[in-house]
Amino acid sequence: VQLQASGGGLAQSGGSLRLSCAALGFSLDDYHIGWFRQAPGKEREGVSCISRSGGSPLYGDSVKGRFIVSKDSAKNTVYLQMSSLKPEDTAVYYCAAVRFRAISSSRYSTRCFEIGYDYWGQETLVTVSS
Repeated sequence: VQLQASGGGLAQSGGSLRLSCAALGFSLDDYHIGWFRQAPGKEREGVSCISRSGGSPLYGDSVKGRFIVSKDSAKNTVYLQMSSLKPEDTAVYYCAAVRFRAISSSRYSTRCFEIGYDYWGQETLVTVSS
């Protein structure tokens, strides 16, 4: 069972990147997925989350209107489309999965940054230059 995050890299301020979170060994349809990030010297921050149904995604205040989370069940992958990037978006990004049986979709959609997760993917580094 593994989550693989990818797609990080170097972008200019105002640019875009798309992160991917692929599940190996299990179906993302059985899990809710969250995206988190941690900048140097800062605490981990919730970025976005999407329930197993794909409905009612949640975004952190700092990324609202700029990031979009989506899910492709056929590819067993969740994406984080990041646009209008800012230098303060520079961080390592992680995706995480929690079983849908542990928390309802409606509750997850409001508390996804507060709960514990079953699996964490490896980090992918995003660097935004000014």
